[in-house]
Amino acid sequence: MTLALVGGTHRTVPLDLRERLAFSAEQAADALARFRARFPGREGVLLSTCNRVEFYAASERDAVPAEDDILAFLAECRGLEVTQLAPVLARRRDDAVVRHLFSVAAGLDSMVLGEPQILAQVKQAWALAQESRTAGPLTGEMFQAALRTAKRVATETALGRERVSIPSVAVSDFAAGVFERFDDKRVLLVGAGKMAAETLRYLREAGARDVTVVNRTAGRAVELAARLGARPGRFDELAAELAAADLVVSTTGAAVPVVTTELFAQAEAARGGRPLVVLDLAVPRDFDPRINGRPGVWLYSIDDLAAACDANRERRRGELPAARAIVDEETHRFMGDLHHRSTAPVIERLRAGWSETGESELDRLFRRLPQLGEAERAEIRQAFERYAAKLLHPPLASLRSESRSGPPHGLLDALKRLFDLND
Repeated sequence: MTLALVGGTHRTVPLDLRERLAFSAEQAADALARFRARFPGREGVLLSTCNRVEFYAASERDAVPAEDDILAFLAECRGLEVTQLAPVLARRRDDAVVRHLFSVAAGLDSMVLGEPQILAQVKQAWALAQESRTAGPLTGEMFQAALRTAKRVATETALGRERVSIPSVAVSDFAAGVFERFDDKRVLLVGAGKMAAETLRYLREAGARDVTVVNRTAGRAVELAARLGARPGRFDELAAELAAADLVVSTTGAAVPVVTTELFAQAEAARGGRPLVVLDLAVPRDFDPRINGRPGVWLYSIDDLAAACDANRERRRGELPAARAIVDEETHRFMGDLHHRSTAPVIERLRAGWSETGESELDRLFRRLPQLGEAERAEIRQAFERYAAKLLHPPLASLRSESRSGPPHGLLDALKRLFDLND
């Protein structure tokens, strides 16, 4: 049983490269289908968010794909060179993979420490792997354990009791740094997904009243606007909406910039020099970064949140030891169970051998004592089974105990030799 991980985050992958490496839901499904065809019998889960792209691979019997093969596969899927990704993507194996996933699910590896959105993204990645038929028992147990770990961190520490996320930091630290109040500002929300909805909630709490939602799929803009008390706008009138806005929050999943310099120039001519704050929370970016050089424009990308998030991390760092202790405990438990499962074939052969010997001896005994009734035979059979179970208990208990600290290769080899258990 082996596990492998290749991936990078906002800490290691520059934004411009992260934009090119990111997978949309459709691209992720296509990548998983290609993985299934190229590595049959192996399990794979692809986690792609605005701050990370990580591929988890697993195999219970066959060798898991090598980390270099996974890296090359990711590069191929996104049309990138391996030499571009090799310096910035981390490679992990076995218990390091488990510990990392548990930390990610609990929000310990996020830009905003303890942010809850990543847990939903982990669940979505696992669901997509199930739909794409690249999930399996090993990744299933690992991702279920990750969700359990995240729940423990949320309930047993204060790390997540104050709801903090990228949208909240964007509104409270960046937009509020330019505008003293929001009740007199016109807000434009570009995109209608979960991050857009969360951002709109924070804007409402901050006092925003005049909010317009535009989305390429008009129905989703209408639904979100109706649900959260905003006004739906038309995507084909985006230049006019930009001209009227004071604050823009963009969260689409578009593969290319939604607002180009040409489109922004149309809006700029009608703005009359009014200041504009743009929170571009999308990866790839929705706004051409050159727009940041225009007069009166404050354009912040996802990476610009880093300083505010670092400050947030410092305020919450006191909860980290307890959270990491939970991650370590759950990792130790999971790997112990995994190592113990690897002993199953030897245990089955050991039990089968004892059972076969016992049945042979019982048959010989019953032939010599034909006068025994069914009740006596049943009692003798149960005594044999109890005796065999008691004799087997010490080696099996030793296997279980040794599995808690690592793969019990030495003990397994010894049992194979002692009891002549051929593979």
